[in-house]
Amino acid sequence: MAFSSTGWNTIAANKRGNAPSLYSYKSTDTQATINTAGYFNTLASLLSVGDVIFIYDATTPSLVLSYVNANDGTTVDIADGTTVSATDTD
Repeated sequence: MAFSSTGWNTIAANKRGNAPSLYSYKSTDTQATINTAGYFNTLASLLSVGDVIFIYDATTPSLVLSYVNANDGTTVDIADGTTVSATDTD
């Protein structure tokens, strides 16, 4: 599938300093699809290298912590990310 703005949320935007902005994204797309270069191209003017994205895969479900590792103003690429895992034993 393709990026859907309905799943995109700004947590904290910091465009004045050196700290990264934080975003969350919820999708039924797989992480492999989401971390493909170009998936977030419509946000190229918003995203900066180093910005952090919390990605929630609503199908699996799983949470992946990723960041923007390249943005040339047209093509956005994010790192593969790290899956945050947890257990629920109750």
